[in-house]
Amino acid sequence: MLAGAAFALIAGCGAGTDTSTTSEKTGAAAARKPARPAVPAGLPGMPPVLDPKDLYAADRPNQLSPVVKNFPTKVYVPNTNSNTVSVIDPATYKVVETIPVGIQPQHVVPSWDLKTLWVNNNRGHTLTPINPATGKAGKEVEVHDPYNLYFTPDGKYAVVMASMDRELVFRDPHTMERKKTTPVTCYGVNHADFSADGRYFIVSCEFSGELLKVDTARMEVVGQQKLPLSGAMPQDVKISPDGKTFYIADMMAHGIWVLDGEKFTTPTLLPTGEGAHGLYISRDSKEMYIPNRGEGSVSVFDFTRNKLSKKWWLPDGGSPDMGGVSADGKVLWLSGRYDSEVYAIDTATGRQLARIPVGDGPHGLAFYPQPGRYSLGHTGVFR
Repeated sequence: MLAGAAFALIAGCGAGTDTSTTSEKTGAAAARKPARPAVPAGLPGMPPVLDPKDLYAADRPNQLSPVVKNFPTKVYVPNTNSNTVSVIDPATYKVVETIPVGIQPQHVVPSWDLKTLWVNNNRGHTLTPINPATGKAGKEVEVHDPYNLYFTPDGKYAVVMASMDRELVFRDPHTMERKKTTPVTCYGVNHADFSADGRYFIVSCEFSGELLKVDTARMEVVGQQKLPLSGAMPQDVKISPDGKTFYIADMMAHGIWVLDGEKFTTPTLLPTGEGAHGLYISRDSKEMYIPNRGEGSVSVFDFTRNKLSKKWWLPDGGSPDMGGVSADGKVLWLSGRYDSEVYAIDTATGRQLARIPVGDGPHGLAFYPQPGRYSLGHTGVFR
């Protein structure tokens, strides 16, 4: 009994030598060890970011997903006024097929799972699915006012940019069944891109010169601002490789707006050229290509130097609009919106490789397949 009592006393004394509380211990440890910045958790269900310093790390040259690696390489060009899709063989620069679709096709959009190309028949109020493995079109799906189409990073929803309806419509990504409609007060919802963690996205409203910030999970607008320039007409939206900055092309401001998406403060304007329209990231994530539709040029933005580094002029003019970068990163493909043609441009030199006649009013063309694990939509925004 005495031995046991002595042991208990010793143990009690030992336990009582440190009289600091748990919170004090934690505070002392924190003082000794530099605090690490909190990293916000990504949108639940979203594939993890491969490299926090480069959101486009999965988009390296020819780094094709197993889903698409056997798909034939083609360029799909929606001809807005011809109600067709021209299919180009990039190896020969020739149109090899013309696919009839619905009324006023605007963009050809890769699905989140990479298995389908959706043609947005804006005034026909339908989507035409194309099987990229065979190049064959399927049965049209009724979707009202599908000007543009995106997918949430978790693959849970398709997001239809219903421009004239003034709505963001969240739909099943496969059946396109309507799940939630989010009315907006701006006019002309158009393009978008998602934050690094996928928890919000920035939307351009071209006809009212505004930007929206939308909570992805809640499917609600949480921020709205008017651009600080009368007559602004924002178009394509793209996030920087480091995830810190959003860029918004503006065809009437003739440049790109530079926006802090987290703070959603007033952006600044970087002039690029007349009619700035699209934004495309190079395969090494070092540059961004900006077609200036009104003057027939492409400006190149250097992310490392944080400045415009060069400008390429199409030798015979033109109206470079929407498009994408080839899987190997060597060619920038752009539609010539007002010239019924497509341009192939060498990304190393800016030299025009080809001008290819297509239908009337070519718009949001898609080069496919492209590297990446999943698609966020538009003409090919891959992570």
